[in-house]
Amino acid sequence: MSRSPNGFVSILTSQMENLSASAPIAEEAIARDLEEASDDEEEVVSNSDEDDSESDNNISRQFSMINSYRRPSYVNPGARSSAIFSSSVPEHGGDSLQKKHSYLSKKERAVVRNDERSLLRDNHLLPPKHPRTGSEGANSGGLVKTLSISGLRKTRSAADEESAIDSEMPSEQTALLGGNPDLPYGGLDTPRTINKTWNEAVAAGKIATTWQREAKVLTKSSAPLVLTFLLQYSLPVASIFTVGHIGKAELGAVSLASMTASITGYAVYAGLSTSLDTLCSQAYGSGRLHLVGLQLQRMLYFLWLITIPIAIIWAFGTQLLSLVVPEQETVRLAGIYLKVLIFGAPGYATFEAGKRYLQAQGLFSANMYILLFCAPLNAFLNYLLVWRLDWGFIGAPIAVSITETLMPILLFLYVRFIDGYQCWGGFDRRALKNWMPMIKLALPGLVMVLAEFMAFEILTLSSSWLGPIPLAAQSVLGSITGISFQIPFAMSVAASTRIANFIGATLALPAKTAAKVALVFAIGSGIFNFLVFSLLRNWLPRLFTPDEEVIELISKLLPLCAAFQLFDALACNCNGILRGLGRQEVGGYVGLFAYYAVGLPISFGLGFGAKWGLYGLWTGPALALGVVFAIEGVFIYRTNWVKAVEAAQARNSLG
Repeated sequence: MSRSPNGFVSILTSQMENLSASAPIAEEAIARDLEEASDDEEEVVSNSDEDDSESDNNISRQFSMINSYRRPSYVNPGARSSAIFSSSVPEHGGDSLQKKHSYLSKKERAVVRNDERSLLRDNHLLPPKHPRTGSEGANSGGLVKTLSISGLRKTRSAADEESAIDSEMPSEQTALLGGNPDLPYGGLDTPRTINKTWNEAVAAGKIATTWQREAKVLTKSSAPLVLTFLLQYSLPVASIFTVGHIGKAELGAVSLASMTASITGYAVYAGLSTSLDTLCSQAYGSGRLHLVGLQLQRMLYFLWLITIPIAIIWAFGTQLLSLVVPEQETVRLAGIYLKVLIFGAPGYATFEAGKRYLQAQGLFSANMYILLFCAPLNAFLNYLLVWRLDWGFIGAPIAVSITETLMPILLFLYVRFIDGYQCWGGFDRRALKNWMPMIKLALPGLVMVLAEFMAFEILTLSSSWLGPIPLAAQSVLGSITGISFQIPFAMSVAASTRIANFIGATLALPAKTAAKVALVFAIGSGIFNFLVFSLLRNWLPRLFTPDEEVIELISKLLPLCAAFQLFDALACNCNGILRGLGRQEVGGYVGLFAYYAVGLPISFGLGFGAKWGLYGLWTGPALALGVVFAIEGVFIYRTNWVKAVEAAQARNSLG
């Protein structure tokens, strides 16, 4: 692969360019479904009816942060997560801003409105929220209360109340300018007042933000994402952690099997499912909510069909891996691991599609709630089956398969009894046809996901040629760096959403401030990871393996991994800033060049040509991350933020 990076880049470039046509493809698919819908199908009130009801709504929402709201889709099939932002605002064919707003859920609109209210208050354009008593938001009762069934239902009803407030018409009791000092925010925090005050303030250039405000927003937004990403990544790491104490051959085998499963299976499911970010959002905006469930059914059938060739590959994993991996005992164990994973594959596919079904409705917390239960259960099952029941190596993939089967079941229970069931219209024969739009959108997503993390997974495959000890060490190093990556990655996802909202509201300077804060947070997370790797380099390996030879090699390599943690965090957040600017293609091109034209050739040249072994293999990614940060950092530094706002306005006005 390293011999022809330019060919790979050209392939991905064409695929990424195809994404620009995603909205028309999705609109065509939804239109076809609407034509085939039966006349007696229940009409569902369009979400646009829930927006502010002023007759001049286009003007009232002129500068809203909704204008470029981006619903993130993140995937975590391996050590390197990736984020793909599908626009909730169609880039083509929008009749008006009102139509574009209809793609957002009530919760998403409530979040944007709260952000606008906070900024108005910070700039003294609204009275302080006091004398409001207690804490605001879904977390007012604490984490335990929020995670309870009643707490989850209250979170849903809060969005309904927000929608009800939205539709209030002015009355004789409506607060006039100046407000009532005895009421929260002086009684001026109604959606109508916020919209009017916000647009006047933005037009007059009165909206500014502070480092303190952006630090608070970034911390609040990224904290649950960090937890979610760490929990999801813990599922494969638990097997490596548990099996590593059996022996170095088993440790290398579970890493090799996990890498193979990620590239040939999990990344395929995650990449193909990204098409639902567009299709389900378009269906949600069509006003026929049951079409969201129809898109989910199509994807489920498609993924289950794809599972057949994936299962065949995993069933013959021993024979296939033996062609490229010289250690036959490692290959034999990895083949066993892959065979057992076949039983959990349909569940994993169902969960990936189900997540996006909920995200289209603005329900982003379900994944975290499910993982809060499943991640500890997965760790317990690994310990129980591998050690307590003395099943040994075979217990690890069994634990993973059980967890992957349980996750979609819990997701179904969440939809049925908590939230999301309103978009399920039952099984429909239409799900068996009209697949081409879905496939056209799914393939570019698959290519982007694979390209994002495959360069690091190639290190695992390459290290197998160095012997069982380097392969075992690579397994641990990949797990440790994968865990540390989840922190800056979560921050980048939160930062990109914040910056996109500012850009949509034509607030160039606040967007630039948010980007600066994101980079400072990236530096902080990079330094934190650097210190952990450096200070605990002799202790961290012992968590994964008791083998002294493997521990010694890992301890020597951890300082090298620690050295590029700062570049890793900065490069990750630069990608987030570019996504917020709507220039994610720049990050894609730079990443491909750095990993495939710089990183991999250096890795192979030093690792095998110069006989540096694992040191050489890890030198390539370290330098590649430095290249990514250098190029993207210069691009961001030279960005004209005012022109970025103008470009966003031009995109949003297409139609």
